[in-house]
Amino acid sequence: MSLRLPEVPPPDQGAAEAARRRLDRLTKPPGSLGALEDIAARLAGVQGRPLPAVERKLALVVAADHGVARQGVSAYPSEVTGQMVRNFLAGRAAVNVLAAQAGARVMVVDAGMLEPTYDRRVLDLRLGAGTADLSRGPAMSRGQAEEGLARGAALGRAGLDADAVACGEMGIGNTTAASAIAAALLRRPAVEVTGRGTGVDDAAFRHKVAVIDAALAALAPDPDDPVDVLAKVGGFEIAVLAGAMVGCAAARRAVVVDGLISAAAALVAARLAPAVRPYLFASHLSVEPGHALILDDLGLAPVLDLRMRLGEGTGAVVALTVLEAACRVLAGMATFEEAGVAGPVPREGAT
Repeated sequence: MSLRLPEVPPPDQGAAEAARRRLDRLTKPPGSLGALEDIAARLAGVQGRPLPAVERKLALVVAADHGVARQGVSAYPSEVTGQMVRNFLAGRAAVNVLAAQAGARVMVVDAGMLEPTYDRRVLDLRLGAGTADLSRGPAMSRGQAEEGLARGAALGRAGLDADAVACGEMGIGNTTAASAIAAALLRRPAVEVTGRGTGVDDAAFRHKVAVIDAALAALAPDPDDPVDVLAKVGGFEIAVLAGAMVGCAAARRAVVVDGLISAAAALVAARLAPAVRPYLFASHLSVEPGHALILDDLGLAPVLDLRMRLGEGTGAVVALTVLEAACRVLAGMATFEEAGVAGPVPREGAT
């Protein structure tokens, strides 16, 4: 297929500037709410209105399996992917608890687990029964990568009812795929972008790095072609998430990036559609080393630093509450004029 992603409009600078003017007139010293003010102004530009809102919140959790898990790169077996999806549906996983706290819905997508759930509560966007083992050949075909991006884009653009979408995932072996994507697109050696994922020991970590290095050497993914990188060393859930991020941006939805895997999807999305970047909000800073490098490449500052590394969208869901708080400050606080409070005293000679 020939990949065609939706066009992403630029942020509304007029709305962002109007938000900043109001922020400067609120009953506080200018800039005293720090990053909350930056977030509020950015959201105004994203949504195209001076008073943005983050009332409709969604945690999008995309699941898939990875053939490379057979190489012992994770501390957990592949069947955990499906088991955790059932845990999501039961409402008992970390993302469910944190989403409830944030007032967010949880939407689960099957992008390619080994076994389908046959549960109507799971959106079926399956691209296959897990990817192939990237240590033995390409993880997927280019056609599958493009199909995943296209399906995700359609979902993000028209299939979600949300002001802001927290992008999470589930898939045993996916930190290996995400690290390989980061190494390829950032042109870094695997050891600089790879972490311990589910908590592997020293020997397993060295093996994981070696698997990624060998795959990159054998498959030679083209860093100037993000679809080629995605196809050769990526994952089905990463493809769908990257597409969903483009679709969300096309629909003027804020995209809240979670940890390493979600950030790898954001990196693919931004390389495919650079206009996506202003719509991305980094929720937190993972302890996975590749996460900070990806955020730096995207020009994103994390909202939180809680030493999280769970995935599922947990960090992104927690950050949704901060985005909502930024909007409520902008809309709910009184200006000096509205409150009848004296503003700053002009300095003598100031113009």
